Amino acid sequence: MPSTTHSSPASTLSVNALSQPLVARLLDHRAEWQLAVSEGPQGVRIVDAGVAARGSVEAGIAIAGICMGGLGQVRLRHGSEGWPTQIEVSSGQPVLACLASQYAGWSLSASKEETGGKAFFALGSGPARALAGKETLFEELGYRDRLPGGDGSACLVLEVDRAPPEIVIRKLLRDCGLRPGQLTIVLTPTASLAGTTQVVGRVLEVALHKAHVLGFPLDRILGGSGAAPLPPPGADAGEAMGRTNDAILYGGSVHLTVDTDDDTARALAQDLPSARSRDYGRPFADVFKEYGYDFYRIDPALFAPAEAWVSNLASGRTWHAGAPNLPLLRAQWLQEA
Repeated sequence: MPSTTHSSPASTLSVNALSQPLVARLLDHRAEWQLAVSEGPQGVRIVDAGVAARGSVEAGIAIAGICMGGLGQVRLRHGSEGWPTQIEVSSGQPVLACLASQYAGWSLSASKEETGGKAFFALGSGPARALAGKETLFEELGYRDRLPGGDGSACLVLEVDRAPPEIVIRKLLRDCGLRPGQLTIVLTPTASLAGTTQVVGRVLEVALHKAHVLGFPLDRILGGSGAAPLPPPGADAGEAMGRTNDAILYGGSVHLTVDTDDDTARALAQDLPSARSRDYGRPFADVFKEYGYDFYRIDPALFAPAEAWVSNLASGRTWHAGAPNLPLLRAQWLQEA
């Protein structure tokens, strides 16, 4: 049985307050990290990390930390076996960092009639999600963020190649209860240095989401770390999406610390890896194409790291399942000299 009881994520921790210094640091390094900062519709701040600006891996690391609501550490590691560069992440509050902040779960859209031109769609991630609380996930987590006295600021990250139209900006401000000067929106196209980096930096979040899908009690996940190889961006959005998914599904490794009974901990380790999926074994781009580019037709079990380690605090035991498939990644990414 679990050795201790733990409070729910509904606490005094504010993912927006904790991430404010990280947003300030991103802005301070705009020139060094090749970002462009401008005023968008309604006067919100727009940070271009890969649309017209070049962006950088360093910016992507910083953005991944912002997405985790200031409750995670994100690092670049060189010299890994099989692939030269990896992204490493860790958190002592993984449920809050990954699911209440980093998870791209806020659906934002506008028709071409509403925009007066091109339709817009994006999934919002980052700490501003917890102010709006539009997803049922927040009810399950028992968490909502509030800016004390209405002061402070918030940040939302969008994996898009253009700024959101004014109608979407108005929705963001309304749902988050923000004034225009309080909101920063960061644009990170997946086919960019920052975009690829911040998506691969979601390796731990993917594991937390899979644990949630499996029905594992989230309040029993006490800590987590993960790593995944960082590929160069794809030549276009489709190739980039395939590469970032493959990095996690076939190269990602996570270690979760839980407090539960041993049978439950063992089952989590066994069921977590992507190899448990019927769609495992082919590049993600091929799977996506086979299902007519419909995410919802893909086996949900595929969206998981390749390897899982689960340590149970209640007993001191650890279980391991899965393994990285680096030959698949190298076949997709590497041209031998």
